[in-house]
Amino acid sequence: MSRKLNATIHDIARHAGVGVGTVSRVLNGSPNVSEATRDHVLEVIAKHGYRPKSAAQILRTSQTNVIGFITDEIATTPFAGNVIRGAQDAAWEHNKLLFLVNTNRNPDLLTAAIEVMLDRQVEGLIYAAMFHQPVTLPENIYQLPAVLVDCYSEDGRLPSVTPDEVQGGYDATTHLLAKGHRRIGLINLTEDIPAKVGRHAGYQQALSDHGIGYDATLVCERYGEADAGYDGTLALMQLPDPPTALFCFNDRMAMGAYNALRKVGKTIPTDIAVMGFDNQEVIAANLHPSLSTMELPHYKMGQWAVNYLMTHTNQPNLPPVQTKLHCPYIHRDSI
Repeated sequence: MSRKLNATIHDIARHAGVGVGTVSRVLNGSPNVSEATRDHVLEVIAKHGYRPKSAAQILRTSQTNVIGFITDEIATTPFAGNVIRGAQDAAWEHNKLLFLVNTNRNPDLLTAAIEVMLDRQVEGLIYAAMFHQPVTLPENIYQLPAVLVDCYSEDGRLPSVTPDEVQGGYDATTHLLAKGHRRIGLINLTEDIPAKVGRHAGYQQALSDHGIGYDATLVCERYGEADAGYDGTLALMQLPDPPTALFCFNDRMAMGAYNALRKVGKTIPTDIAVMGFDNQEVIAANLHPSLSTMELPHYKMGQWAVNYLMTHTNQPNLPPVQTKLHCPYIHRDSI
């Protein structure tokens, strides 16, 4: 007989030669069914592809097997989407699915999305931001287990996972120092976001740990992306004693730095080394020479969030952890 994917409970009862009540008792794990009858009904269910309605299954198991995933803009970006992929892969390992909503930074949509998640009885909620930042969230998010990704609440009421920006800045600078560079320029952002502050702190600490004094003239701040890297590089290369290496806030700034260095006749890495940050592969792997960079752990942050939810939803009294994940170095040809 062909497999019937839309079989009803009445179909199962008819094929098994039992009453609907017996099938219902089997589905609900009732002890008032003989083992032989239970085995026979389950065999018929397997053969005919019956699945109980999701609402009934929720009532029996208190599980929906769905994790809510709300983002500000990640679902529309080409480089932070690995957060979603990491969460999705981890969810699948736990036999869960993601219910994804992108809010486009609309606070009303965020509140409404959380209400939908509550109505759907998701087992937990992940809120992910496009870049590392503090966030203020509506109160309804506290009605279910929730984890923050690439962001944090300043009151610390929710667990969070973010990149270790200080470690990333420290390691980026250390790799340049290991190649013999002692005058390392830093092209940073103007906005005081955690990434800018943390990477600058790591840069300073690495210099200090290697006995090199901090030189403020080697640090410039610019607003923008590739254009900021271009302008910042030209400014640093006009110094009386210019840097022999550049550490750029992100790969897009590094792309601008490449163009500026070509304009002033410098060859990478022979004349000057360049370090990026993010590992936005569509840029870093395709520049010439390919760009050495620090990788933001987007995929691992998504994984961590799901795994944390799955292991801590039954431990509501634990203090919310604020986890920082390592940013690995990706070696290519620019240093």
